[in-house]
Amino acid sequence: MRKIVLFVLVLVLATFFLSADYYIKTTVHTDPFTMMGQTQPAKDEVNEQWFSKDKLANIAGGRSVILDMGKKMMYIVNHKDKNYVETPLPLDMSKVVPAEAQSMMGMMKVTVKVAPNGQTKKIGQWNCSGYDVDMNMMMMQMKMKVWSTTEVPFDWKAFSDMYTNVSKMQFMDEASIKEFMKIKGFQISSQTTGEMMGAKLNVNSTITEISQKTAPAGIYSIPAGYTKQSTLSMQDLQGR
Repeated sequence: MRKIVLFVLVLVLATFFLSADYYIKTTVHTDPFTMMGQTQPAKDEVNEQWFSKDKLANIAGGRSVILDMGKKMMYIVNHKDKNYVETPLPLDMSKVVPAEAQSMMGMMKVTVKVAPNGQTKKIGQWNCSGYDVDMNMMMMQMKMKVWSTTEVPFDWKAFSDMYTNVSKMQFMDEASIKEFMKIKGFQISSQTTGEMMGAKLNVNSTITEISQKTAPAGIYSIPAGYTKQSTLSMQDLQGR
């Protein structure tokens, strides 16, 4: 359940584009937790993002989420199994999840409250301002401490503007989108704590690199030889 929720959140928060080719590297640490008698060990991951004028590629955990805003298409690529799912934008998750998960889509509503906390902090090379964020999704309540900066080499407002499209993705209402738009600048770091089904979750995410350079060939396209699937599998949603 937790992995399905986080998968959906990744899709929601990854939906934006920038005006040039940029590479962004993020480190993500998840503390160990126990849910329903099963203990998950601590995990460290690296999330890579490439942006062009109208394309985005988010690569993490052996999967890519590719957005082609020119074609108004999203591609979810499983590199381990060499397959992919494609769907038009705005995203309708009910069209890409398996039948056994469709009943959950109506419950995947995110409500958000954002408040600047007046704190400042330097993270890496960036001077950041702090925000407190409360998020609720289904059985999961989360609190986030977000650090953002305007000191980035691209138009960070393009990031905020894309939340207009997020409203069409069925997960957030207009009020929640307006709350997220209170965050001024690009998010550099976040500390997320939450509880679901008795499990206490703690995830820390920090950007370690933002650079402008030429994207690798094919980063925004489906690799040759990959098989098109009609929907994601339950294993895809659970990150296996």
